[in-house]
Order: sequence, then structure tokens, then C-alpha cells
Amino acid sequence: MDSDIALTDLHGEHRAYDRDDGKFRRRFRQPSVTQREFTLPPADQGKDAWLFLAGCFMVEALIWGFPFSFGVFQEYYTTHEPFSPGPSGIAVIGTSSTGIMYLSCPVLFAVFKRWPHVRRHCTLVGLAINTLAIIAASFATQVSHLILTQGVLYAVGGVMIYCPTILFLDEWFIRRKGLAFGIMWAGTGVSGVVLPFIMSALLTRFGFRTTLRAYAVALMVLALPLLYFIRPRLPLAQTSLQRRLDLSFLRTTAFWIPQSANVAQGLGYFIPGIYLPTYATSQGMTGTEGTVMLALVNMGVVFGAIWVGALTDRMHVSSVMALCSFGAVLAVFVFWGLAVSMPMLCLFSLLYGLTAGGFSATYTGIVQLVKEQDTAADTGMIFGFLAVGRGIGALASGPLSEALLHMQTWKGEAKLGYGTGYGLLIVFTGITAAAGGTSFIARRIELR
Repeated sequence: MDSDIALTDLHGEHRAYDRDDGKFRRRFRQPSVTQREFTLPPADQGKDAWLFLAGCFMVEALIWGFPFSFGVFQEYYTTHEPFSPGPSGIAVIGTSSTGIMYLSCPVLFAVFKRWPHVRRHCTLVGLAINTLAIIAASFATQVSHLILTQGVLYAVGGVMIYCPTILFLDEWFIRRKGLAFGIMWAGTGVSGVVLPFIMSALLTRFGFRTTLRAYAVALMVLALPLLYFIRPRLPLAQTSLQRRLDLSFLRTTAFWIPQSANVAQGLGYFIPGIYLPTYATSQGMTGTEGTVMLALVNMGVVFGAIWVGALTDRMHVSSVMALCSFGAVLAVFVFWGLAVSMPMLCLFSLLYGLTAGGFSATYTGIVQLVKEQDTAADTGMIFGFLAVGRGIGALASGPLSEALLHMQTWKGEAKLGYGTGYGLLIVFTGITAAAGGTSFIARRIELR
């Protein structure tokens, strides 16, 4: 039997895999008839690529949409038994869920680099853990129980689905990578538009226990068939099992300058999503109107992720980060800071989601920037450490925001939104949004 397997790639070039030394060799002759030939599905186009992206979009919506709709649960838990008598720590539930998912990414990417054959199996295990976490949360009687289940355990399952999806998407889309990631991440926004209304209605009518159990069933029924489409484009090579984990990119300025901006932006990014429904009710609005604010933020994320992803394919990533930061600063200091009525809060919610919500879609541009300086850098590990930066912000923003709100700075002294008791939260969110654009300034200094 011939020792070579020929692979025909998107461009019609033949690569032969030699079983004897475990290496791919590029060949410009036609493969012999004794070789087995496999045609790879095309990247950036074709039915398979778009079905894969549609599956990613829906899985992203189901997995990330739940924690990003936590503001509705925040408002419910703080006003209903058995959690309202001791509401301290409720904000940590949502931020621990998103934060741990982000922080766990490098570990999972390292595991998949060493054992790539487990990637698809992990998505199934992750879905089972997600479902069990939500069901377990429905039996909670203390805030600490919710932190462990709806927060930590849900995050463990979520990251086991999320990380393989990132790696597979990097194979399926090359020229349109930024746009593809933007479309996938827009799934979170779409889910965040719909889920708050569904959750709010279910919580009001049935309470949190039935609501969580219903979502657990819906998650399993909807997500399980979609995992069929979440598959790699490229066949596994034995060489991938022997590659050393290369973290040399962590010593480059191309990584640390945008990463610093990423961490700073993440410290404040999650605060509006946590507190907007509570802020709205504190200003005399109804719970439904508070849900509308959260939905508008997520609606902005839908368009923001796609818009920013497409821009990242065409502009330098530092310029795109600066545009996102400028829009978010304007939204926070003007529209939230001056808002005590629903129209202004609606404008804030939409603009904030469009700009700050699209910030993570710049990650594909950061990956490209790092790989230009360090060609040996692994895409998955770069994404993983960018996610760590986001996770630090997500985890820290929970207890930090509670402490800032507890201070009640400028309440009754300042005007409009700044004098509501949320003034310090507004200012902190605006400052961190501005810090997200610092990589643009650093690049200008470097060019000089």
C-alpha cells in the first residue's frame, strides 16, 4: 500500500502526507492512482462553510446569551425570596459565569493543541455540563449556590463548547475571518435581544425555579442538533500531536499593547449589562422597561460585532479599537450620565451595544498583528490570552461594581444620572471605555 495520502486544498494544490516521517510535503505533480484523494471543502465560501457559520451563530446565541441576559435575573433575585434578604454577591453570579469562561480559554486551547482529537467530544460534554448547571441552579436556596451553579459550573460547560468553535472557525474562514467572527459573536446579541423578554415573562409568572428548568430543556433540545455542524475543516495531522506549545508572543509589544487596552475596557464593559434593569426601576420605570434597555444593548451588539469585524478586515486594528472606544465614551458620559428618562436610556443602550459591544470583534485583528511580529504564535493561544484579559475584567467588575454602588457617591448632590447613586459607576464605565482606545495612541507614538 502506498505510504502517502494526497489532499487537494482550496487552490487545487496537492499536499501529500507521508506516513513514514509524519510530514506533509507539497507536490506540484498529479498524485498517482494508488493514492487516496480527499477534497477539502472550500474556505470562505460554499454550503459547508455557511452551514458551519450558521451553527456557530446559533450555539453562540444559546451559550453566551444566557449569562449576557443576567441583568433580568439580577433584578429578580434582589427583589424576591429566598435571595432578597441577603442580596450581597448576586452581581458575582453573572460576572463569574462570563469571567471564568474567558479565563479558562488558554487552558482549553493548550489541551486541544496537544490532543486535537478531543475537540468535538468536548462540545458534547460541555453541553451536558451546561444543562446540569442550570438544573442545579433551580434548586438553589442561597446566593452562594447560584454562584457555584449558574456562575462557575455553567462557565465550565460553556468554555468546552466555545473553544473548539473558535479553532474550527479559524480553519473555515481565511480572507473573511473578521467578518465571520463578527457574525458568530453577533449571536450573543440576538439572543440578548430575545432572551430578556422571555426570561422576564417566565420569572414573573412561574418564578426562577421553573424558568431555569425550562431553559435547561430548551438548551439541550436546540443546541444538540447544531453541534453536528460544528466540525473542523482540515483533517488531523499527526504532526499536530508533536508541536511544542510556543508562548513567545507573550514577550511582544504587539500583544501587550492591545491586551492592556482589552483588560481596561473589560473592567467596565459588563457593568451596564448588570445594572441597567435595576437602574431603570430605581428611576420609576417598570420592570418591562428595564428589560427593554438590556435588549437594546444586545441589539447594538448584533450590528456592532458584524460592523467591527468587517472593519478589522480592512483597517488597522488599533484604529478600530479607537473608534469603538470613542463611541462608548460618548454613550456613557452623555447619554447615560444625563439620563433619567426612558428615551435617553434607550439611546445609551443602543449606542453602547453598537460600540463597546463590538470591541471583542477586534480580536481577529490583534491575532493578525501578533502573528506578523511572531510567525510561530498559535492562533488559539493568542485568542485564549485575549480572553483572559476579558475574563479579568468580567470577574473584577462584579465585586468592584457592588463596592462602587454601595458608596452612593454624589447622590442628591449632582444632577441627572450622576446624582442617582449610580454616578460613580457611570464615571468608572466611561473611563474604562476610554482606556480601550489607548493602543491607537501607542501605535502613533511608535510610528514616530
